[in-house]
Amino acid sequence: MKRAAALLLATVLGLLLLPVRTPAPLVYVPGEGWTYETPGSAKWQRARAEDQLKVARDAYDEGRFKLATKAAKRVVSRWPNSDFAPDAQYLVGQSYELRTRDERAFKEYQKLVERYPKYDQFDTVLVHQFEIANRFLAGQKFRLWGLIRLYRSMEKTAEMYSKIIRNGQYSRIAPQAQLNIGVAREKQKDYYLAVRAYEKAADLYADNPVMAPEALYRAGMAWYKQAKTSEYDQSAAGSAIDTFTDFIILYPADPRVPELRDYIASMKEEQARGALRIARYYDKRHKLDGAKVYYNEVLRLDSTSEYAETARQRLAALKAKEAKAGGSNN
Repeated sequence: MKRAAALLLATVLGLLLLPVRTPAPLVYVPGEGWTYETPGSAKWQRARAEDQLKVARDAYDEGRFKLATKAAKRVVSRWPNSDFAPDAQYLVGQSYELRTRDERAFKEYQKLVERYPKYDQFDTVLVHQFEIANRFLAGQKFRLWGLIRLYRSMEKTAEMYSKIIRNGQYSRIAPQAQLNIGVAREKQKDYYLAVRAYEKAADLYADNPVMAPEALYRAGMAWYKQAKTSEYDQSAAGSAIDTFTDFIILYPADPRVPELRDYIASMKEEQARGALRIARYYDKRHKLDGAKVYYNEVLRLDSTSEYAETARQRLAALKAKEAKAGGSNN
């Protein structure tokens, strides 16, 4: 028994003394976190922020974006208040973007905006964020756990545009970003939130000769789409008519005016049809006061439609009936 134990011990010691290839060690760097380091890989680390940033830029230029990300992050974590930190943070965002990690890139650009608001390429950073949000608006999928492209989200896309606007409300791309919030809401079929986004664009950028009419037009169209849902939304139709009417008054020379007049006519006709349906409901139940209110509403909404003619005939019949009843009472 002792002999077997001694043999086992000798075997184990012999295996431990054999040269083996070990995996890259897991190294923790304060302020940077855990990372795997292969032998000799510490060559990318430098003792000065300027030199560290050069490593990141060289790696970026060579297309080694993971190394560029790691080296640039080290600048920001170890020398956050240095003159080189903003450029390093910008490089982190660029590297993630070129690695098609758009959501992470957006977050890194956001860190740059929040930590270094006086960065000399501030507007360029906003453009990067805007382009990323546009890709998600166009249908690009978000990643699950930052790894697997799995789902689309207009909610998260709208949040991205909102951050861009907060970052620079009067930047060059802010008006379109506000408009795109409305587009994202429309893709969600949430027309009420779309209208709010478009109306906000019209208010914020009322002096913009392109954005103001476009925002007002889209607000009206969002109301129109809400009105045309499975159960016709009379309230939304009224809001669409009011918005289109405002548009026609404010921008009479706009080429879309004839189209909007047609929409108004079709919605008024639909409203008249709805009012006639309610009038008939009251009429059949001999609630004549209510019936007359809605027959007159048909005439107010669209006096030239086929529904208006029906309402006139029925109002005349009710008037004659009341006159007859009054005569017989005498």
